[in-house]
Amino acid sequence: MIKIYQRYLIKSFLVKFLRIGIIFFSLIVILGILEEISFFKNVRALFIMPYLLTLLNAPITLFEIFPFIFLLTTQFLFYDLKKNGELNLLKKNGLSNFKIAKILLFLALSIGVFNILVYYNVASILKFQYSNLKNNYSNDNKYLAMVTDSGLWIKDELEDKILITKSNFIKDGFLSGNIINEFDKNFNLLRTVQSKKIDIKNNNWIIYNPIITTKNNNKDFDDNIELKTNFNYNKISNLFSNISTLNLFKLFSLKKDYERLGYSTTEIKIHILKLFTYPIYYGILTILSIVVIFHYTKKNSLIVQVLIGILMSVTIYYVNFIFSSLGSNGKIPPGLSILFPMLITGIISIIGLININEK
Repeated sequence: MIKIYQRYLIKSFLVKFLRIGIIFFSLIVILGILEEISFFKNVRALFIMPYLLTLLNAPITLFEIFPFIFLLTTQFLFYDLKKNGELNLLKKNGLSNFKIAKILLFLALSIGVFNILVYYNVASILKFQYSNLKNNYSNDNKYLAMVTDSGLWIKDELEDKILITKSNFIKDGFLSGNIINEFDKNFNLLRTVQSKKIDIKNNNWIIYNPIITTKNNNKDFDDNIELKTNFNYNKISNLFSNISTLNLFKLFSLKKDYERLGYSTTEIKIHILKLFTYPIYYGILTILSIVVIFHYTKKNSLIVQVLIGILMSVTIYYVNFIFSSLGSNGKIPPGLSILFPMLITGIISIIGLININEK
């Protein structure tokens, strides 16, 4: 049975959480509309398209700033409780700071689980639709790279030719086990190039010892040949980096495909680990916010509290960004890149919570 004070704290937290969430969502929509209108200014499209794309993209952007919404929500909640004298009233009824923190901690964890299992999956589907729609109006829509059960496929259009490349393996700027089919604009096959190894570090691919088939005639080349394309290793990597369009099931499926292809799964591992630790992260930021707010009296203005929240958010964001980048670049293990900043923040929060429990 939920007690009256528990119900009051939960309700107050959720109301502020929704209000702050709506404010951030509105800002995201406004900035998104401006960006999409700029994108479509020289593109023929329906008038509603920039607004539709903005709404499809906004939920996943909001998801990325949820940690800081938790932080600000907690600060505003405790600011109001202290300002209105409700915090002292709760203490007189035997409710310690630790008990208040425990209620909000479990609430943050619960919301976090919901966000991962429900909200993120819906937002990622909308993001996928956003990417598909916008790609139809992009100059790069004639280029495509994708991973399937049979390997890596690349579709490229260059001048009056269409190239379709199928590779078994990609690693360190090289493609292995390759078949390149070259077509004209009407998809009439011009030639087929087979090679065990292709250097794709630059747009001019170096094809090692190719076997070229034209009109059923095979010709082996002892020397390497060059092939001009619109792709290189970095561009292919960037095409695969937009994993926010994938829900949890697709992320695990893509991870298996990458492993089979030999492509690095580090970024996917970091993303999955980050998703599954988000509820704990929400809880840690909630506790940290409580610790910070208890070191300021009710005389502090609301502006000061907002500035404190923004400063904390920016600091935590850049610390996480730095460690995540180190993990993506292979400088530190993927798990450490996510867990270490969280561990440090958690230790600071626990120590601070112990210190304020009797305040």
